[in-house]
Amino acid sequence: MTSDNAFVRLFQTRAGLTADGIVGPATLAALDKAFPPSGGVSAPATGLVRIILHWTAGTHVVSETDRAHYHFIIGGDGAVYDGKHKPEANISTSDGAYAAHTRNCNTGSIGVAVAGMFGATEQPFNAGGFPIRQVQVDALVRLVADLCRKYRIPVTPRTVLSHAEVQPTLGIAQNGKWDISWLPGMTLPRDPVSVGNEIRSRIAAA
Repeated sequence: MTSDNAFVRLFQTRAGLTADGIVGPATLAALDKAFPPSGGVSAPATGLVRIILHWTAGTHVVSETDRAHYHFIIGGDGAVYDGKHKPEANISTSDGAYAAHTRNCNTGSIGVAVAGMFGATEQPFNAGGFPIRQVQVDALVRLVADLCRKYRIPVTPRTVLSHAEVQPTLGIAQNGKWDISWLPGMTLPRDPVSVGNEIRSRIAAA
């Protein structure tokens, strides 16, 4: 697998590897050493280990259902809305009082969503009547960068990832979820890890 982007080169530099942007055996080994393939990561002192990015599959207006499932939601105008649960509610999910945003991957995970994509289909691709907007993506980048600093979460493929990346990256089945594999300006959805790398490179630079 290859990827030529700022995030991969940054990781390689920090890992003492040749910063060529190619995700080859040495880079994969470094990733697996830092972040075990099972999806487990060493929990920082906050108890929150990752941030998962979504779209709501609703309109650009943040609904009460959105607020119940995500810790933060970004409306169509780029404004950030708080969910009903604080991120700390997901440190432990045994009490049932938490934001249930990702199947079998809620414990220790912050859920952030962009409001939109109601009626969207992946194949054939149709963004529907409420495609996510660039102003929302920009707000997502700023918000997640702030959350990473606040909760000491490193920006890596295993700790900051989209819903669509959870299955290929962490090995946790997600029943065909494809958010976020399309961004404004793209003609068609792309490989979710590639899109995730693009988002992560922006977050790391924010």
